[in-house]
Amino acid sequence: MNRIRRGRKKGGAPLLDARELRLEDDLAQNLTEDLVKNHALIQDIFRNCSDFVCHEIVSADGRKMLTLYIEGLINTEQLTQQVIGPLQQTPLPKHDTTADGTITSLQESVLPNSSVKTVTDLTTLTQSVLSGHAAVLAEGAAQGLVVSLQGWKPRSIEDPQGESYIRGPREGFTEDIRTNAILIRRKLQTNRLKVESFTIGELSNTKVELLYVEGIASETILAEVRRRLSRIQIDGIFESGYIEELIEDSPYTPFPQIQNTERPDVTAANLLEGKVAILVDGTPFVLLLPYTFWSGLQSGEDYYERFMISTLIRWVRYLFLFIALLFPSLYVAVTTFHQEMIPTNLLLSISEAREASPFPALVEALIMEVTFEALREAGVRLPKQVGSAISIVGALVIGQAAVQAGIVSAPMVIIVSLTAIASFTIPRFNFAVSIRILRFPLILLAGTLGLYGITIGLICMLIHLNSLRSFGVPYLYPVAPFSMRDLKDVLVRAPIWKMTLRPHSTAPENETRMPSGQMPSPDRGTKPDRKE
Repeated sequence: MNRIRRGRKKGGAPLLDARELRLEDDLAQNLTEDLVKNHALIQDIFRNCSDFVCHEIVSADGRKMLTLYIEGLINTEQLTQQVIGPLQQTPLPKHDTTADGTITSLQESVLPNSSVKTVTDLTTLTQSVLSGHAAVLAEGAAQGLVVSLQGWKPRSIEDPQGESYIRGPREGFTEDIRTNAILIRRKLQTNRLKVESFTIGELSNTKVELLYVEGIASETILAEVRRRLSRIQIDGIFESGYIEELIEDSPYTPFPQIQNTERPDVTAANLLEGKVAILVDGTPFVLLLPYTFWSGLQSGEDYYERFMISTLIRWVRYLFLFIALLFPSLYVAVTTFHQEMIPTNLLLSISEAREASPFPALVEALIMEVTFEALREAGVRLPKQVGSAISIVGALVIGQAAVQAGIVSAPMVIIVSLTAIASFTIPRFNFAVSIRILRFPLILLAGTLGLYGITIGLICMLIHLNSLRSFGVPYLYPVAPFSMRDLKDVLVRAPIWKMTLRPHSTAPENETRMPSGQMPSPDRGTKPDRKE
């Protein structure tokens, strides 16, 4: 457990009161052979904690002992069967009279459980109890034992709600970090999959794990990730989003620099590419890094379908990415400043539709975009049973009523609706949100400067994207800087047997994924035997 740091507020007032200072001193102490003193210190640490249980028992050989746990965090039935019962029924060997001998006998003879560990200080003991372990203290022993008897039931493994696939595994991460690590172990059954543990949060003491494949992941990236995780100082971590904001390269950008996923198969595939995964206890969202612009347009399902289908779907995503970003701003610019670019018949139709609208195209676009964003947010926040119905019915009713009332024109409703549909084709939610954010400044530029404003906005966006880095990896790689080899998995999805090398940006030390020459072909070297 991280120590509470002493300090002073402005004006010289102490940051910690006398009670907190005494508590810090208690936690800094080691366990002693005096069970009464240990009991008093622990009661002071858990003062005013009604769910803390300190149960005194007498062992089979008459020795006083204490069992400590938090009610609700452990399985009390297992506590009775595996700890209290054996302690009261099994005497210790008579030759084990020393303190170390008592603990050793308890661990080997009375509590032969693989999850039993020895603790020597109150800090570790307290953190173990708060993590869902039961602790045992014996009279005359300056050590204690903690037994893993977690009593809560983690959520069952289900199909991820945020990343639904037509073809692929139907299992997703849960809120239990141990379950999530096991799901990844099932995909990568190798001893080269390494797991490093961190405890982050002064008060929450959240368990965070760093996963990578040894020999594939870049040591430079690993060192940087460890450094950024180690420097975090915060009172509590409750979701991986906290970690994401505290370790990303550029906080003042709408573009995500770290990928989050609920799927073990996506995590395992990224680990094999040399990326690093961060698991946070209490959330099903795992962080993957480094992250590039093109990762936001890729889906794990791309690798489960044949390469021609996946390539076509990627081209559709790229097309609708431009529609989601530029369609409303192009409409505003053309109808406001560049009417000569519109065919005559179409211009007459648009003019007739906009005749009853009292607002310019810029105001119309902003009204409809804000309205659709509000409907989308309402559909997410409402209960699942009515959320989708409200968003669909609300869009239809409001759009139709606005057109009939002459507030907005029908073409603008069509433009905004197509834009909303286009944003749904982007597989990564946080990446789609960044596109939705950038749509508004482009609309404003289009309404004030026309196509010149859109051009200026796109140039500024490209300059910004080119300046971004994700743990040292350029955000637009492999387009900028250019790498023909790694383009096999960007503009197209090359066949599996063609992707023989890992990305150079994340796995520079072990680039070979598979040997070449595995293109499937019929066996033309033999002929079937003919029956005489």
